[in-house]
Amino acid sequence: MDWIILIIAGLFEAAFAFCLGKAKLSSGLEMYLWYAGFLVALIISMGLLIKATQTLPIGTAYAVWTGIGAVGTVLIGIFVFKEPATFLRLFFLSTLIFSIIGIKSIA
Repeated sequence: MDWIILIIAGLFEAAFAFCLGKAKLSSGLEMYLWYAGFLVALIISMGLLIKATQTLPIGTAYAVWTGIGAVGTVLIGIFVFKEPATFLRLFFLSTLIFSIIGIKSIA
């Protein structure tokens, strides 16, 4: 169950990065709503990370949480914000994914 909590925490990390990206592109009330979404996602992500680290090793949990957030943020950047999906970018993204799987498998 703690691994599921950690995965959800990582997804909320990507969500707060998404909110920052949307806030950057907006103005006025809409910008503040995206910042509010950022704060909500941040609180949920950190709360779930705290919960997961009560039983999982902190080094492993933090690495997996950060990796899920990083992969999610890059994918959001590519699919939502139309950032380039170059060969090298996708190559290093895949090495990050394999590293996360490796860290989780030895924990």
